[in-house]
Amino acid sequence: MAHAKNHDYHILNPSIWPLLGAIGGFVMLFGAVLWMHGITSWLFWMGLVGVLYTMFGWWSEVVLESRVGDHTPVVRIGLRYGFILFIMSEVMFFFAWFWSFFKHAMYPMQEYIGTEYIQPDIHTVDPFHLPLINTVVLLLSGCAVTWAHHALVHENDRKALIQGLSIGIILGVAFTFLQAYEYVALLTHDGWEFGNDVFYSNFFMATGFHGFHVIIGTIFLFVCLLRALKGDFTPEKHVGFEAAAWYWHFVDVVWLFLFFAVYIWGQSVLH
Repeated sequence: MAHAKNHDYHILNPSIWPLLGAIGGFVMLFGAVLWMHGITSWLFWMGLVGVLYTMFGWWSEVVLESRVGDHTPVVRIGLRYGFILFIMSEVMFFFAWFWSFFKHAMYPMQEYIGTEYIQPDIHTVDPFHLPLINTVVLLLSGCAVTWAHHALVHENDRKALIQGLSIGIILGVAFTFLQAYEYVALLTHDGWEFGNDVFYSNFFMATGFHGFHVIIGTIFLFVCLLRALKGDFTPEKHVGFEAAAWYWHFVDVVWLFLFFAVYIWGQSVLH
């Protein structure tokens, strides 16, 4: 039940979630170091379970706070600003990979014989086959999410909201499977490797992390779909769905840069 508020702000009660999240994150990263040194992987998985449990519990409380009326217009503005800052940090993350890619593509600094750079023999992939199909699939998914957002905000059409989210999720899953198929083909048939040449490293790190973000975004949209089926979100209060849509469009834009920079321009310089 919603309760009346005599001010615009949400005064938080003491919570265990920040402490649990910090402990889970520390255990997970410390466990990852042990795993990389071949000692054990159990600590990593224990920390990951702790982080996932914290995410589920904490965000469940945020949803409950919204239902009882704690998310006033001022609070919703703060939530939007916080998510915008998060997306900006993600932009900087991918900027680092693009910087590395362009730098090594234009000024390579390995595999010299004397003073001459020897271009490694790399079998390039045609960007206008499977990568182009993946681009279309992801852009259509973004269109479906935009349709869902428009249906909610401007028409309050819950049926179209659910349909748009469902289509966006299906296309997001299709993108992930197509990219996995591309990786298998490159690694098993075309002789690509996770390392050795810096082009391989940049390619797999940039596209791989993007694929990881697609998986996260798909889960984000799926949670929004479950909430929409339960009756959450109104034209006035839909910050969770809005954040998911922003995140999905960010994933779309990053892929467009990857497609044009890595697949088209980057692989053309290898010829």
